[in-house]
Amino acid sequence: MKLLVRIVVGVLAVLVVAYAAVVGYMYVNQRALQYEAQGEVTALADTVLPGAEAVAIPSGDGVINGWYQAPQPGKPLVIYYKGNSGSFSAEHERFEQFVADGYGFLSFDYRGFPMSPGSISQDGILEDALAAFDWAEQKGFPIMIWGRSLGSGPSTYVASQRDAEALLLETPFLSASTVGSERYPYLPVALVMQDQFPVNQWIVDVSEPVLVAHGTGDRTIDVSNGERLYELVPNKDELWIEPDADHGDLWDRGIWSHAVPFFDRALAQ
Repeated sequence: MKLLVRIVVGVLAVLVVAYAAVVGYMYVNQRALQYEAQGEVTALADTVLPGAEAVAIPSGDGVINGWYQAPQPGKPLVIYYKGNSGSFSAEHERFEQFVADGYGFLSFDYRGFPMSPGSISQDGILEDALAAFDWAEQKGFPIMIWGRSLGSGPSTYVASQRDAEALLLETPFLSASTVGSERYPYLPVALVMQDQFPVNQWIVDVSEPVLVAHGTGDRTIDVSNGERLYELVPNKDELWIEPDADHGDLWDRGIWSHAVPFFDRALAQ
């Protein structure tokens, strides 16, 4: 009997040490797990954006690098907050569509992503997001905020702190810690995660009309995040749930056809 007790205690001790090692690894390497900051940069000259310009916007003690084009008369400027991987420049087809329909745009890499120097952190991303908005606001155009995936964090934060015309959230999360906890339910994600992006807290201070878009086939951020977040929106406009769409499918599934009338409604208010 004593031998059995010793075996059980020994096994439990090994499991505790192993669990602590996993938690410790997650804590030390969490930003490498949370962000995929590497990726190729598309040159502006290789896009169909002949009127756009490269811009360097002061933020903190450095700069963030991006692209900007003014809108045509009567059209707004879209500030596009990217997701957690690669460079914003990889999404140039979106910006080409914006411009083709007369919209202006500003998009950029947060510090630590391919086109902007620095180290990645929630505080840094939020500071960059505000710096981009403040820079764009000086241009004097109506501003539409668009946040995709990770970008739902800084875009919602900016909308809660600044005055824009509208906020569009594409595949958003309730919070980054919610996604982590759903993915790793056996780990104390909320206790050790540093960059939690509590969108569910920021959204209640957003006065702009909000459109939330998500897909039922999203394997990165479960669609329930978008649905639950929309319930918290003070100024609801539309919840668009696309059947079977995965995390990166909504552009090809027609999100732009929802965005344009949404922007028109916001400008008419």
